[in-house]
Amino acid sequence: MAQGSKIEWTDATWNPVRGCTKISPGCKHCYAETFAERFRGVPGHPYEQGFDLRLVPEKLTEPLRWPNRKMVFVNSMSDLFHEDIPDSFIEQVTRVMQAAKWHTFQVLTKRADRMHELLHGKLAFGSECENIWWGVSVENRKHGVPRIGKLRTAPARVRFLSIEPLLEDVGKLDLNGIHWVIVGGESGPGARPIKPEWVTSLRDQCLKASVPFFFKQWGGVQKLRTGRELEGKTHDSFPLRQQIGSVPSQQERARAMRDVQALLKGAA
Repeated sequence: MAQGSKIEWTDATWNPVRGCTKISPGCKHCYAETFAERFRGVPGHPYEQGFDLRLVPEKLTEPLRWPNRKMVFVNSMSDLFHEDIPDSFIEQVTRVMQAAKWHTFQVLTKRADRMHELLHGKLAFGSECENIWWGVSVENRKHGVPRIGKLRTAPARVRFLSIEPLLEDVGKLDLNGIHWVIVGGESGPGARPIKPEWVTSLRDQCLKASVPFFFKQWGGVQKLRTGRELEGKTHDSFPLRQQIGSVPSQQERARAMRDVQALLKGAA
């Protein structure tokens, strides 16, 4: 069964990797780490090992089971391009996304250098898939903005930015080659503040560049109270989502799973 999501810009999450490590200020109050560490040491729980990085190969073919077309956030509880994940496993994840073409996959990373390198190399086949959207996180000028250049020069059909948590005014961005921008404030205990003018600047830049703009939340300690309206309205724009073929029957999906399992076994 698909893991439904409360994240406003996706339908489901898929985590063939669990756990991560912090690399920049945007990671300071990581929601995924907070969630995972609650269950450290609980026998049999998916996060019995807390937020320690580990591969979950038994989850690889999960999207091929899902009978309904979904927008899928890949590794909401990790980062697909973490330095300790083997290239071969990243390729296996991408092969599944390629095979499950009735879904749209959203891949988001803070490790833009590695994504850039692999999309030019071992993942070149994935860069051509219209159902895989490749994105980078942006939280500030020093660490986040340089990732945009790496994304822009990576081959991809759809490139997107998740500017969350927005920690400062990131200035004027070069949105050439960018197809979607998500913006949001940090939420939860210790959430760092966000200023309205930072958000309106990004909204106006997207409008001028004709880039779909999605405002996720103001955040704060009580994000439901602060809501997600910007100047009296919500902003829920998405890139055009390609409807690639029809959703396969149960028998066809089972066959696809066997084919992909054989492919992954041969590549192991």
